Amino acid sequence: MNALLGRLPSITDLRDRCRAFAVLDAALSPDDRNGRSYSFDAHWAPGEQLASMRDGCGNDWFLVFSPAGAYGRGFDHEAPNAPELLTTVPEVFRPYAEEPAFAEADGPIVTVCFWRRPDDAAWTVAAAARGGEGLFELLADGSAQAYREWAEEYYEPGSPIDPAAVAEVLALRPLTPAVLAGLNPEAELAELAEDIAGIGYPA
Repeated sequence: MNALLGRLPSITDLRDRCRAFAVLDAALSPDDRNGRSYSFDAHWAPGEQLASMRDGCGNDWFLVFSPAGAYGRGFDHEAPNAPELLTTVPEVFRPYAEEPAFAEADGPIVTVCFWRRPDDAAWTVAAAARGGEGLFELLADGSAQAYREWAEEYYEPGSPIDPAAVAEVLALRPLTPAVLAGLNPEAELAELAEDIAGIGYPA
């Protein structure tokens, strides 16, 4: 896991990448929010933003961005649950480690968690992580080509996804009709307005 975390960018760049993935998923699945894999809530709580991923197979991750830095947790359903990992989370991130939204009725579910404060030089992973590194592979890669390959398999669009359009979104350039057409010719920019605002993506 340390090798994978070493490939994650800075907190700011990671947040931007999460926002871009959420917009790309919204463009590819404009009518089915529950069917999307990547989401981003720019207004999750005062001063806090939430990125998330669900793959439809019982695996997920959550990333909270706040003035304290960034805290992430992942759950791989093929690995044993390891709530004891949360005991090593720094106090400043403790509210997120104990967040009910990231747990089931009988307690937290987690196989890996990590964090980074604004002044930290690198990400830190909780010792004895039990699995889930692969859940963050696309996030760590962050390239237009990697996202396109993943999305064409996940969403099975009727036409190929234009990697140049993906690159435009990853650069956080405003979504235009031309760029949207390169992602999903059947999507309309107006129907994504609410998603774009909720994600906090440049209009």
